[in-house]
Amino acid sequence: MSELECANVMSDSDVLTLLEGRIATYALLTRLYRKEVDEPLLSEMRAMRFPVNTGNADMDAGYRLFHTYLSNAWERTLTELAIDYTRVFLGNGVNAYSAAYPFESVHTSSKRLLMQDARDEILALYRANDIITRSSWKVGEDHISLELEFMQVIGERMLVARQKQREDEAARLLAVQYGFLNDHLANWTPMLFAEMHKFAKTDFYRALAFLSAGFIATDFDILSEWIEASDDEHHDGRSVPDPPFSGE
Repeated sequence: MSELECANVMSDSDVLTLLEGRIATYALLTRLYRKEVDEPLLSEMRAMRFPVNTGNADMDAGYRLFHTYLSNAWERTLTELAIDYTRVFLGNGVNAYSAAYPFESVHTSSKRLLMQDARDEILALYRANDIITRSSWKVGEDHISLELEFMQVIGERMLVARQKQREDEAARLLAVQYGFLNDHLANWTPMLFAEMHKFAKTDFYRALAFLSAGFIATDFDILSEWIEASDDEHHDGRSVPDPPFSGE
């Protein structure tokens, strides 16, 4: 049974476990997009046990490629990955099409420019949710690593609200995550992932593109199911599978 099929037939403890898994995956993806792989991260990933059958073909392909690539790591793996990170995400600067630039503005503006409307919208959302930009950020707020981190942080808050049985707050945070995925991450990242496949020379970054696409699609489906279940319970008075956040 896939994660989506399981999402609405879970006990409270199972829901918390799923929330923890979502947070962990967002955290991993955030780190992988933020900068090149270093020795601690490489060692950590080599020790990971990747799922075999998630129910999503892209996620399965991503995990499989990660496993194969990491199993064959050698003394120049870090150098190889650093070169590929630069090739995929930074390019040669010749034009706006020389890399898979990981900014929402690039993929939603007609001239593929940085710091466009998408960045302003994202910054407003961060501020509205009490997420303060840090001086350590060296990239625009619509960089994929920061958008993924936003989902991670809101997910952490959702988990705490659920643990403390603050259902109204959990329901509000669920709506924030769903809206952010719908309006932003799920909207522009398919274009990014397609470009990553075009520019990547290592299976590591092909794996990242597959895993990201599959995870975001699956997470969006899960949040959609939970939103729908909560709406049905509130507005129609029907009996539905236990939604994780009833808002009551």
